[in-house]
Amino acid sequence: MEHIGHRGAKREFPENTLAAFARAFERGADAIELDVHATRDGVVVVHHDPDLRHPPMGTATRAIAGLDWDTLRRVDLGGGARVPSLVEVFEAVPAGKTVYVELKGRNIEPAVASVVTAVVTSARVTCAVHSFDHDAIARMRTLAPVVPRGILFDRTPDDVAAAMRAAGARDVWPKWSLIDDAIVQQVHQAGGRVIAWTVNSRAEGQRLAAIGVDGLCTDDVRLIAGL
Repeated sequence: MEHIGHRGAKREFPENTLAAFARAFERGADAIELDVHATRDGVVVVHHDPDLRHPPMGTATRAIAGLDWDTLRRVDLGGGARVPSLVEVFEAVPAGKTVYVELKGRNIEPAVASVVTAVVTSARVTCAVHSFDHDAIARMRTLAPVVPRGILFDRTPDDVAAAMRAAGARDVWPKWSLIDDAIVQQVHQAGGRVIAWTVNSRAEGQRLAAIGVDGLCTDDVRLIAGL
């Protein structure tokens, strides 16, 4: 069962930063999960929100999609933390580890497909993509067929196997509280994997491990050590 650092070690370093990802692996993570958008000039960058809060600007925000990479890369998020590109993250990930890329930005599938296909081809690290936007994942099936795909759920799906088929998904990412034996069995029977988010209780991690989930995504991998 994979131990996955949700946006890195976000309880110790700013989320979705190189420092947070490095610490997650230091803490024993098998993989990290992160969010991506694209800049105005098509660079895939790692950040949760579509807008960037610039501390010197007070409460002002700027849309990532409206910034070019040269400008964005210079923004200090506080304490020297900066928004990394997805390529920079892959370059920093230890060999043999996995990166799960959540598509957040709109219409960024072609740009993401270019980056992740190159990563899969290199075989130094493993990666997969996932999203709440199942149509975006279906488009990735065409754009990057060699890259595994996943679909996110924050409510119980009516027919999880049908949703997997429609999107061409291998991985199913339900909110941890939705997962029971039935969902795990349905996904496994369809040839898929179940990854729970966001598991921040050791007791819940033990319950989910016992029913056969394939991965636990957590804000602190120390909470699930040994499971």
